[in-house]
Amino acid sequence: MRLASVQARARRAAEEREEPPPGPAPPSTHHSDHQFKNMKSKFFNELTHMPMPMWAIGAIVVVVLALVACLGFCIWKKCINKGKKPKKVRERKGGRGRRKKEGAGEGEEGKEGEGKEGEEEEKENFGKLEFTLDYNFTDNQLIVGILQAENLAAMDMGGTSDPYVKVYMLPDKKKKFETKVQRKNLCPVFNETFIFKIPYQELGGQTLVLQVFDFDRFGKHDVIGQISISMNSVDLAQPLHEWRDLVGGEKEEVEKLGDICISLRYVPTAGKLTINIMEAKHLKAMDCGGLSDPFVKVVLQHQGKRLKKKKTTVKQNTLNPYFNESFSFEIPFGQIQKVQVLITVYDYDKLGSNDAIGKVWIGFGASGVGLRHWSDMLANPRRPVAQWHALCPEEEVDEALKKPLR
Repeated sequence: MRLASVQARARRAAEEREEPPPGPAPPSTHHSDHQFKNMKSKFFNELTHMPMPMWAIGAIVVVVLALVACLGFCIWKKCINKGKKPKKVRERKGGRGRRKKEGAGEGEEGKEGEGKEGEEEEKENFGKLEFTLDYNFTDNQLIVGILQAENLAAMDMGGTSDPYVKVYMLPDKKKKFETKVQRKNLCPVFNETFIFKIPYQELGGQTLVLQVFDFDRFGKHDVIGQISISMNSVDLAQPLHEWRDLVGGEKEEVEKLGDICISLRYVPTAGKLTINIMEAKHLKAMDCGGLSDPFVKVVLQHQGKRLKKKKTTVKQNTLNPYFNESFSFEIPFGQIQKVQVLITVYDYDKLGSNDAIGKVWIGFGASGVGLRHWSDMLANPRRPVAQWHALCPEEEVDEALKKPLR
């Protein structure tokens, strides 16, 4: 009996150990529904009490959705269409390869044609120029006629230009001619003739340049276009008369003509101006042997009227002459402010006319170094003031002198 009761107790204890502890009671569905309703009502209360109106929130949502849609479309286009392009390229390449195999000659001609068409499309239209060329064998004269131009490029703000034509020979550029300026005209008529005295034997290695400029009173003249004619390619046995298209003209390179050192001294009490031509360097070679025979001409002007002129001696076969020659002029103190000093370096020629190498303008109406040198002289009476001046083309200085002075 006792044994049976002990076994029964042991069985009950084992059952108790096997039974899991009672878990927490499942939440009631009623409580969770109540919580959700509270949160919902709270959210809508906050939404209604927001400072931003409902239509604004709706607009923001629409904009955000539109941005997301655009972003998605871009990603789709990049990712999906990426693979299609190489396919088309391969098809084109394959087509070209097949065409080449079928007829290599035809393909090359086609390519050349396409290239030419592309070049023509890229070509800018600068206009065209009508001119004549003739040679007088008895007098050794090349006669150039500038007749008219058409459809010139507009260089001014008002859609027009003030064209003129500059005519010169390369490589020497000794003589330059210019037509008259035709104001506000894209189809100007010039009808002007220019003569170069060149022996026929020397013409072969030269190039005639017809350069069309747009005149600018206050700045540098702009190149509209130009025509370059190699004299080797022209048959001068008969007159030439034709129209040619202008090509993009490069700006004419500024020639280095050389430098000259001048000393100025003015004594106000005596009314005496002393100009000392000291030396020159790196002058342009004007003779066939690559040298020059330079001398200097000094001209004094007052209000456009020539007062006096002087000349230095000629220095033979040199591009770096040393003169050290002084010239004195009597100029009253009342007139010195309006005096102009024009200094021209020439290449002496025994047989023909002397060629101007370059020119310098000092004094009233001058600009840059010419004006500063004159001002320094007036500010330092009785003391010589020396200054180097770069020579300018004679035509440029003469043109500047024609303009009204302020």
